[in-house]
Amino acid sequence: MGRWSVPDDERRAERPDFERLRDVRAHRPEAVAEAAATRHRRPLLAARGQLMLVAADHPARGALGVRGAAMAMADRYDLLERLVTALLRPGVDGVLGTADILEDLLLLGALEGKVVIASMNRGGLAGSRFELDDRFTAYDADSIAAAGFDGGKMLCRIDLDDHGTVSTLEACSRAVTGLAAHGLMAMVEPFVSRRVGGKVHNDLSTDAVVRSVAISAGLGATSAYTWLKLPVVADMGTVMAATTLPTLLLGGDPDGSAEETYAEWEKALAMPGVRGLVVGRTLLYPQDGDVAGAVDTAARLVHPGPAPVGGGGRTGAGPDAGPRTPQAAGSRGGSGPASPDVRPAPSDAGSAGVRP
Repeated sequence: MGRWSVPDDERRAERPDFERLRDVRAHRPEAVAEAAATRHRRPLLAARGQLMLVAADHPARGALGVRGAAMAMADRYDLLERLVTALLRPGVDGVLGTADILEDLLLLGALEGKVVIASMNRGGLAGSRFELDDRFTAYDADSIAAAGFDGGKMLCRIDLDDHGTVSTLEACSRAVTGLAAHGLMAMVEPFVSRRVGGKVHNDLSTDAVVRSVAISAGLGATSAYTWLKLPVVADMGTVMAATTLPTLLLGGDPDGSAEETYAEWEKALAMPGVRGLVVGRTLLYPQDGDVAGAVDTAARLVHPGPAPVGGGGRTGAGPDAGPRTPQAAGSRGGSGPASPDVRPAPSDAGSAGVRP
């Protein structure tokens, strides 16, 4: 296991069956579609009205570092263990990822009753000359709908000095329109960015974030299904006054203490229009190695008080999910061949409501 793993004896009981996963991937690739077709769905927003999502779309952009450790996310088995641990915790509503990660989690049974957001544009590889020409090289709207997922996420970095920005804006616009046609969330993560010494930096000043909100909210033929994913900055009141769209807060690459980070999130979550958190590295690779503890702390900020009974593990969108088009509803598929038995052990699955 990688250097970021907690001791083996603390996690052996929860370790997914990776040998079976590898065998299924080699011998039965159709099992991915079968698992997607039979996956139990839930409303996007259940009774609590907030979302706590774990992000795992960093590797596909070549962004493997955490707190200066350049290859922290390189061990896929370690990452999957951390994700399964996170998804089993109470209060975690779902995950954001690229196809390779989401399909591993599908085959492991870890996406039952979870919100699943598919990452769409990973073409702008971290550190490349073309980083801001972030073409859509992952999911598109049709494939997200066909898989029965709940939405698509796109990174939309805006550099007024980089010609690649206009291609990204155009692609994001098409994606927003396409997702809306299926009645699916379009999660737009905008930044005003610029290169300093050849490296892309996101401008986190209040004015820059507000400007990115104004530009991204206007993308596409409709904003009916658009959500924003925004950084936590000092003046979140001014940022949230710039939009009526539902907004999720992003975690980013952790650089401060956990206590400071949680305090910033708690304050920002109280803002009108903020609907929850989308956090990856901060929770999956905490400084003390306690993934479950970090996830639980964040989940309590998003979902204070006892969790409501029910709402998860349902097939179909449900009344809280909003209207869906016939195409989207038909793509979910509540029947079909059983998915392969590569799920977590029953003791683990039961604690999270995952189908055995």
